[in-house]
Amino acid sequence: MLTILIVIIVLAFVFDLINGFHDAANSIATVVSTKVLAPLPAVMWAAFFNFVAYWIFDLKVANTVAKTVDSSVISLQVILAGIVAAIIWNLLTWYFGIPSSSSHTLIGGFAGAAVAHTGSFAVINQAVILKTIGFIFLAPIIGMLMSYLITLVILWTCRRVNPHHADKWFKRLQLVSSGAFSLGHGGSDSQKVVGIISAAMMVYIAHLNVNGLHIPDWVHVSETVDALGKKHLHVPAWIPISCYTAISVGTMMGGWRIVKTMGTKITKVTPVEGVAAETAGAVTLFAVSQGLGIPVSTTHTIAGSIMGVGMTKRLSAVRWGVASNLLVAWVLTIPVSMFIAGLVYLAITAMGI
Repeated sequence: MLTILIVIIVLAFVFDLINGFHDAANSIATVVSTKVLAPLPAVMWAAFFNFVAYWIFDLKVANTVAKTVDSSVISLQVILAGIVAAIIWNLLTWYFGIPSSSSHTLIGGFAGAAVAHTGSFAVINQAVILKTIGFIFLAPIIGMLMSYLITLVILWTCRRVNPHHADKWFKRLQLVSSGAFSLGHGGSDSQKVVGIISAAMMVYIAHLNVNGLHIPDWVHVSETVDALGKKHLHVPAWIPISCYTAISVGTMMGGWRIVKTMGTKITKVTPVEGVAAETAGAVTLFAVSQGLGIPVSTTHTIAGSIMGVGMTKRLSAVRWGVASNLLVAWVLTIPVSMFIAGLVYLAITAMGI
C-alpha cells in the first residue's frame, strides 16, 4: 500500500508540473502578446508569483477538492486512476493547444474513478460538483463583465492622457496585474494537488489505524472543525511547498501552444487591455477560490476577461468561433475525464494493482 501511495504522490507532482506549463498561458499570454516581457522573463515572473502564493492563501480549495467524493469509498486505486486520467487529458489538450481546465480534469478524474469503483453516482459530492460545473459558465462571464467595465473606466479616466505616455505606464502596470493573476493562479491551482495528496494520505492513515500500525509524521494529515462547523484541512508543510514548487517549475517550462491561443486568437490585446483583463481575472480568482473555496478555472477566468476587453472595441473584435470552441472543450472536460478515469480504474483493477 505504501508503494501505491508513493506512486500517487509522484504522479501528483507530475500533474502539478503539467498543470504549470499547461496553464502558463493564463498568466503570461497577454504580457507576451503586448511585448511587455519576452517569453522567458514572462514565465519566470509568473512562476515566482505562483510560488509566493504559498505564504498568502490558506487551503480552502484543497479542502474542497478532497471532498469531491464520499471519503468512505475512496481507495488509493481510485485516486491513482483519477490522477492518471487527469494527466492524459491535460497532455491531449496541451498538444492540440486547447486551454482546458486542469482543475476540472482533476475533479472529473477523481469522481469518475470513484463511480467506477462503486458502480454508483451517489458517491459524488453533488454540492462540490454542481458548484464546479456552475463556475464553468460563471467564471468567464464574471471575468468578461469585470474586464469590460474596468476597460471602460480606464479609457474614460485616461481620455485626455497622451496615448504614448499612457501606453508606457500601462506596460509597467501590466507587470503588476500579471503578477497578481499569477498569484491567484498559484493559490488556486496548486491546492488541487494538495487536496488529492491529502485524500490519499487519509486513506493510508486509515489503513495504518485499522492494522494498529504507527503513523509517521510525514503522512500526518488531519481535519478540524471550527465553531461554525466548517472543516479545515491540516497537512505537513512539505506537501504544499512541493506542490507550489512543481507548478512554478512547470510554469517556467511554458505552454507555448496555448499561449498563442490565449494571447492572439481570441482578440488582439493592448497593454491597457492586458491590465484590465489580468486585473479582472485576479479579482475573480481571489473572490471565488479563496472567498468561496471553489476550484474555479484560471483558464476560464482569463479567457472570459480577454473576451471582455475585446468587446469594448466592438463585438466583432472577439473571435467568437474560437470562443465557442473553447466552451465546448470546457463543457466536455469533466465528463471526458470521468470516462477516462473509469477506464483507467478498470485497467488498474484488472492488473491487480
